[in-house]
Amino acid sequence: MKFEELEIPGEVLAGIRTAGFTECSPVQAMTLPEALRGKDIAAQAQTGTGKTAAFLIAIFSRMLATPHTSRGPSPRALIIAPTRELVAQIDAEARILSGSTGFHIVPVFGGIDYIKQRNELARGVDVLVGTPGRLIDYLKQKVYSLRKTEFLVIDEADRMFDMGFVADLRFLMRRMSPYTERQSMLFSATLSHRVMELSHEFMNMPEKFVVTPEQMTVELTEQQIYHVGKSEKFGLILGMIRREPEGRYLVFCNMKVTAERLKRMLEANGVANAAITGDLPQPQRLKVLANFKDGKFPVLIATDVASRGLHIEGVTHVINYDLPQDPEDYVHRIGRTGRAGAGGLAISLASEDCVLALPDIENYIKQKIPVMPLTDEMFVTDYKRGASVPRKPGTSSDKRQLDQRRNRQHDRRNDQRSGGTKVSAAPKTANPSDTADQSGNPLKNRRRRGKKPTSGPTGPSEPKSPASQE
Repeated sequence: MKFEELEIPGEVLAGIRTAGFTECSPVQAMTLPEALRGKDIAAQAQTGTGKTAAFLIAIFSRMLATPHTSRGPSPRALIIAPTRELVAQIDAEARILSGSTGFHIVPVFGGIDYIKQRNELARGVDVLVGTPGRLIDYLKQKVYSLRKTEFLVIDEADRMFDMGFVADLRFLMRRMSPYTERQSMLFSATLSHRVMELSHEFMNMPEKFVVTPEQMTVELTEQQIYHVGKSEKFGLILGMIRREPEGRYLVFCNMKVTAERLKRMLEANGVANAAITGDLPQPQRLKVLANFKDGKFPVLIATDVASRGLHIEGVTHVINYDLPQDPEDYVHRIGRTGRAGAGGLAISLASEDCVLALPDIENYIKQKIPVMPLTDEMFVTDYKRGASVPRKPGTSSDKRQLDQRRNRQHDRRNDQRSGGTKVSAAPKTANPSDTADQSGNPLKNRRRRGKKPTSGPTGPSEPKSPASQE
């Protein structure tokens, strides 16, 4: 189906041509006819097949059909996404597709100038794109309102649940106009029962569309898996990069420390790369992504913070340096290649520390991942290991070690006072001498500090022996 066959205004068609789209993708062909008629949509589709363009084209077309003369406190359209990267990607695609419509599009998310975003939002906006936390923050400050919002889009709804955003979603939707007075669309790579419950609660009898439910992974992506020891993984991945130096590699690690170590080792062996992790400031993160998109370095290392919402043209290899523990993350990771009809290769390294996740992944995607043979020629053994980076003082691990050291010193002092061994607390006794000894009378405390007790009528009396007490 061609876009010209649908009731799409000329301004939006011009944006579609600028974006380089000629024919509708399967999810666009299924959802656009109903969305353009104003129906609510709940769609499951493979990642990278045009979900974002589908709801943006529908929103822009319907906004042009009912133009407003001025902007009020309520944005005409609200698009909610779970991650900053996905918000930035939606914003970039919206600016292209909106073409000459003149719509004011504002993205809001954490890590960027708070006051600047607030001021831009306060001036009025047509399309608001944001993460739940920042949207709620500005809403509570009454920077904008949702009472007259006409269009709602929830993207990557399943991820909202995974990241604990369902309460935030309900907070926002309860402050919107009734679902009978707005058009709502929900898009995701996976639609679970809990996601559909949310759609039935806050949407007006949505039309459900499912694109290739049995085949969740992208068909054009070739999948491979290597069973390899943990200590051999770097030699294998370095050999892959050296054999295909023209490739563009997106490498996923489960932990930040692994990503940083891999970055240093690749740099030590002459491979230009960068890493994005959860604590990287947002301006630096956007700069790294832009440089990778521009081809300034061939390898981008990421934790799962980047597995969704990234639309990077020309990624030839996605490498799971660690198998993800969540099967859904596997689908979204490999979806970064083979996008928009292009082919790609997804390679997973199954080492002894993460291979137990493989059966769940294969059950989820309903297929066996082909196991590839290994030869000695595939490994690089004479690589440089890279310099270790000293830990900065004051980090959480340093504080934890300091607390543990203090606890051990405290325990040793207690051991010395109790005769060198720890003894369990004895049951309470009514013997007055035992009570006095255990609680520590003032005389003993002063002796412990090296002071001699005073004598005479004003000084404390000597403690009586048990015999004299009797």
